[in-house]
Amino acid sequence: MKALRALPGGTVLGTWRGGLAFLVLVLIALAAIFAPWIAPYPYDIQNLAATNKGPTLAHWLGTDEFGRDVLSRIIYGARTSLSVALAAIGVSLTAGMCLGAAAGYFGGAFDRAVTAVVDLTWSFPEVLIALIFIAILGPGLTSTIIAISIAYLAQFARLTRAQVMTIKSETYVEAATSLGAGHTHIMASHLLPNTLTPVIVAGMLATGDAIILEATLGFFGLGVQPPSPSWGAMMSSGTAQIFLAPWTILGPGLAICIAVIAINLFGDSLIDAMDIRNRLRDH
Repeated sequence: MKALRALPGGTVLGTWRGGLAFLVLVLIALAAIFAPWIAPYPYDIQNLAATNKGPTLAHWLGTDEFGRDVLSRIIYGARTSLSVALAAIGVSLTAGMCLGAAAGYFGGAFDRAVTAVVDLTWSFPEVLIALIFIAILGPGLTSTIIAISIAYLAQFARLTRAQVMTIKSETYVEAATSLGAGHTHIMASHLLPNTLTPVIVAGMLATGDAIILEATLGFFGLGVQPPSPSWGAMMSSGTAQIFLAPWTILGPGLAICIAVIAINLFGDSLIDAMDIRNRLRDH
């Protein structure tokens, strides 16, 4: 919070972009949390007499090929997309920070081994890594979270390692070492806290990419399985109805765009508010 107050611009919400993005993210999160009370219909109720109906007062975004309300499924789908993305990035960020910090601090053969593995995964697109692990683990909620976590692990490990290698030569770290502080104490009290800000911001920006990756897996039928609604799965089923009922694919596609743009705009505002670019340049 001190970093935010020290800036001339004020806070993350000081710009209209940051404020608007924050508002959109709050609304999406509230819709996901309170979906059973907000959605006009249950997401799995079928009405074959009202299949592929266009937007009306009863169904604001129309119905799909089974007569299910598209708006309700988009609202419930926010639960799937957000929970998978947040859980995957949370696991990936935590594991990447621990791995990168250990590699940067201890160095030697361990650092070379970690760097080799990380660079190998870094050289492949995230979607390819996720597809490989989905093929091994099989589709499903847990498999999707694990696959996305591994796909984004490299960037957090690389970022943390670079930060730790810079910070560990600082005077206060050398002083703690000379006073007999153990490795665990130094990493937990001095290294990781000082690498936290840029890594968390990178994690937030990666959350938008994770939403797209989850939707991609769902589009190919490899993500969260029915009957759970997913924005990607909705777009996949909507492709067969694109000329007959285009709203079935436009609705979830627009939801993905709004969520990802809001995350990226808020992340950019966060970078500016915390002055991360200048801080990294100073190191």
